[in-house]
Amino acid sequence: MKHDDIWRAIDSLAAENGLSASGLARRAGLDPTAFNPSKRIGPDGRARWPSTESIAKILSATQVGIEGFAALVSGQAALPSAPRGPRPGVGRRVPLIGFAQAGGEGFFDDGGFPVGGAWDEISLPEIPDPHAYALEISGDSMEPVFRDGDMVIVSPSSPIRRGDRVVARTRLGEVMAKELKRQSAKRIELRSLNPVHPDYSFEIEDVQWIHRILWASQ
Repeated sequence: MKHDDIWRAIDSLAAENGLSASGLARRAGLDPTAFNPSKRIGPDGRARWPSTESIAKILSATQVGIEGFAALVSGQAALPSAPRGPRPGVGRRVPLIGFAQAGGEGFFDDGGFPVGGAWDEISLPEIPDPHAYALEISGDSMEPVFRDGDMVIVSPSSPIRRGDRVVARTRLGEVMAKELKRQSAKRIELRSLNPVHPDYSFEIEDVQWIHRILWASQ
């Protein structure tokens, strides 16, 4: 059981209940910042683990058993007992901005969830994550999978594993679509699919957030 798997399970549990990580903490009677990304790695770069008490409280608040939480830790599909949002086939509107806008201030909160009223909107089929949003690809670093002008649907709450296509934002405001090559307690390595473009490696504290790409227009 890895540090990242536990935190991904908490994020997934929050999403399955239509909450952000801070919303889940609040529902469980915890400090709303208890599950913030900044609390997951210490100032010295060492991994911070959630307490067993806090996990027990969120499971009680969401009426999920330890078996269900273990399923989320292992990366299995959404829990059957959890709310799933709109019914299959029912359209849903999600926020949409371009990569240049995503690098600006006022579009995301500290946890990387979309906020504010300056987003455009598009309609799409069911997306399980209530915080999902859409980005328009800029550049050719991910060709031939993603091309300039393609639209991708991004999920802040979905678990991320090596090999997933992701969108990452750095502390300097740079936003990029890449493939997750490797993530440790100290570094994140991202790969460009287009061999003309370089790969990237960041200290963990230099990455503001990293979200999984669920779907892309072609």
